Amino acid sequence: PSPPGEESRSLDSLESFSNLHSCCPSSSELNSDADEAVVAGASSGGPAPEPEGDRPAAGSQLLSASKERFPGQSVYHIKWVRWKEENTPVITQNENGPCPLLAIMNVLLLAWKIKLPPMMEIITAEQLMEYLGDYILDAKPKEISEIQRLNYEQNMSDAMAILHKLQTGLDVNVKFTGVRVFEYTPECIVFDLLDIPLYHGWLVDPQVADIVKAVGNCSYNQLVEKIISCKQSENSELVSEG
Repeated sequence: PSPPGEESRSLDSLESFSNLHSCCPSSSELNSDADEAVVAGASSGGPAPEPEGDRPAAGSQLLSASKERFPGQSVYHIKWVRWKEENTPVITQNENGPCPLLAIMNVLLLAWKIKLPPMMEIITAEQLMEYLGDYILDAKPKEISEIQRLNYEQNMSDAMAILHKLQTGLDVNVKFTGVRVFEYTPECIVFDLLDIPLYHGWLVDPQVADIVKAVGNCSYNQLVEKIISCKQSENSELVSEG
């Protein structure tokens, strides 16, 4: 539960996400600016616009124009797919590398819990966080006790505080005894809050007895410390185990 006085502060931080639209470009701005850039390039002797059917080239121009228009912002291309008989958007990766934010958004988009404007073609990371923040606010349970409400609001506040980290990576500390066994970290709160199960594939082969014994119930971080400790030991058995 939130300590006294924290409730209003956490709600303030949550509501600030609803104000993101004031500093984030809209989808129509992104798409219209990109279209203008393509037209301007053609009229100034630049490359002619690609035919309507050549979507990869058009998409590349769109993304390039958007990056010039919004420097320093991560911009993602949106692919529309036929999913369960409905046109559904999928956010594709850019050059940024691993991105849990995209994974979370795609889960919610494929479940139709978040919807984007029809045929929107590009989106910024800031817009993605705005959509996600708004969804977390809207998904707040209505019929809950006071203690449950305070707990939920604290979890929302904690989740909002680390949303920006989801653009680049996810800090998890796995255990090797099961696909859903993690040490709890702040990043896991977002998945719990959104009811998205998180899995990993780092398991010990139960048939390799010496490794099973050496790893035990250690988490990844504990195992790293154990390896260093074992290899620095004067005990040959510990060195071998390391």
